[in-house]
Amino acid sequence: MQLSPTPLNRLANSCLGVVPAVAGIAYVVQADHGVLRFAAGLVVIAFAVLAVRGYRLGVTCEHARMTVRGYLRTRVIDRERISEVTDFPAVRWTDRTGRARWTPLVAFRTSPGEFSATRLRKERAVSKLRRWARRGHG
Repeated sequence: MQLSPTPLNRLANSCLGVVPAVAGIAYVVQADHGVLRFAAGLVVIAFAVLAVRGYRLGVTCEHARMTVRGYLRTRVIDRERISEVTDFPAVRWTDRTGRARWTPLVAFRTSPGEFSATRLRKERAVSKLRRWARRGHG
């Protein structure tokens, strides 16, 4: 099962990286020192990566594991280690050492100003994740 935001939401999520990357490119073009140009180039690359990761936010559920793609990292969680999918939304789980962990589901975080259809789609995705996680404990 592959769950991700709508295409419009995916584009909005990528703006977190696109907007600063464009500003960085403008700075690189006008910078007159090589070191400043190099540093700005590295910043542009970092924001470009953030833009791509923002577009790819989502969750993939396979038979025995969940893969959560966030802005900064991708986390793979074994289904039997999941204890709950919270309203935040986030996944509460236990790592191999017994330590309690949680991983936010950034792709399905709702905000007050978004359209009701978008909110409903995100809430349905979280419900699907809850059902999937419970089946692993049944």
